[in-house]
Amino acid sequence: MKKNLEKHLTLRERILETIRDAIIKGSLKPGEKVAEPELADRFGISRTPIREAFRQLESEGYLKVIPRKGAVVAAFSQKDVEEFYAIKSILEGYAAKRACENISTKEIEKLETINTKLSLLAEGSDVKQFFKVHNDFHDLFIKAANNEKLYDMINSLVDKFQRLRLASLSIPGRMKISVEEHEKIIEAFRKKNPAAAEKLVRKNAEYGGRVLMGADSSPGMKPSDRSAMLHMDL
Repeated sequence: MKKNLEKHLTLRERILETIRDAIIKGSLKPGEKVAEPELADRFGISRTPIREAFRQLESEGYLKVIPRKGAVVAAFSQKDVEEFYAIKSILEGYAAKRACENISTKEIEKLETINTKLSLLAEGSDVKQFFKVHNDFHDLFIKAANNEKLYDMINSLVDKFQRLRLASLSIPGRMKISVEEHEKIIEAFRKKNPAAAEKLVRKNAEYGGRVLMGADSSPGMKPSDRSAMLHMDL
């Protein structure tokens, strides 16, 4: 039973990664239907685990499941981007401010360790792994705010917009800038400076939104290239 469960979970992850990659690379475009029969044939499974994967991807903002039509690739507007990053900056900024009151020396050292790993991943351009470790960095200081309702609110928000966050980190040069921003945030925590910590975290989130909307230029990337890479209706 345990082996079957592990096999099922592994297969589910493969389905998730297959669809995520197709959307990020543009093989599947906004509004395009994701066919259950094709995936069932490809993986040699029933449609039940595929529908489970669709629900997960809908919660992450990759798909939209429409009754009697099925799953289609979700499209984000510029307004969606603006609103998400505006709310994210306010909530995470407040979390950083409160974290200054509670964060321990050990937790600050852990943030430094995480950021060192992020620096190495940025050099290797490993966006997917960077994204996962980047989440660990933010999760640590948000938990340090010691506010469960705030923690739940932030997680609920960012879970629905994972695609935007991954797209932002995928823009050339963005991972390196993120590491540099984290260094300043860590210093604010070390100095127990709540105003600086809040300001830096808010700036971090706001910058993530601006690069998606093309307000900040990235080396070697035209606005049209950025839009094509994100595959969103911006």
